[in-house]
Amino acid sequence: MMPGMDLLALVKAALALFAIVDPVGVIPIFLMATHGYTLAQSHAAARIAALTVLGVLTLFTLVGEPLLMFFGVRLAAFSVAGGLLLLLLALSMVQARVSPQRQTQDEATEAEEKDAVGVVPLGIPLLAGPGAITHVIVAASAAKGEMLHQAALLIPVALVALSVWLAFRAAPVISRRLGKTGIHVVTRLMGLIIAAISVEMIASGLGKLFPGLLA
Repeated sequence: MMPGMDLLALVKAALALFAIVDPVGVIPIFLMATHGYTLAQSHAAARIAALTVLGVLTLFTLVGEPLLMFFGVRLAAFSVAGGLLLLLLALSMVQARVSPQRQTQDEATEAEEKDAVGVVPLGIPLLAGPGAITHVIVAASAAKGEMLHQAALLIPVALVALSVWLAFRAAPVISRRLGKTGIHVVTRLMGLIIAAISVEMIASGLGKLFPGLLA
């Protein structure tokens, strides 16, 4: 095992990021946004959405720690803030609805009038939204400057981007097989996982900000 790399940590990061991005839960929105598209256009939108996720999350994985240092924000404080944001996202997912943190009603309406739906709103903010960005920044910052560890975090990012592409390519089939109820069940399960992750982030951040809490 290379220094700074932990296979279990990478697997956990990939699963957590997959739960936050939740490509299966976004399938109904993808189908609505690409309604009337030809098969080629739908596949192109899926590819663009996946590339957008890959690009945005890669960027924040690499610049996350310098960004926090630039603004003078401690990782512990960012963990608490990010945990609260993820908790709000999780609560919405448990109710099987789109969180306002991912997409507002105005953005949803505007999406129906756009051609480049793969970038906005699918890529940003539905998939590579505040929750996913927060997760990769915290994970990268926790590496404490270990470039090898930060580079390894690009593996989960790439896997999640690939899952987005595969899910959207197979969106009609998945939608027919699972139905709305099935997709809602998956979304609620992802929401429960995210809720647990958010509580861990908040507890960890508070423990570092207020060491007396752990006594």
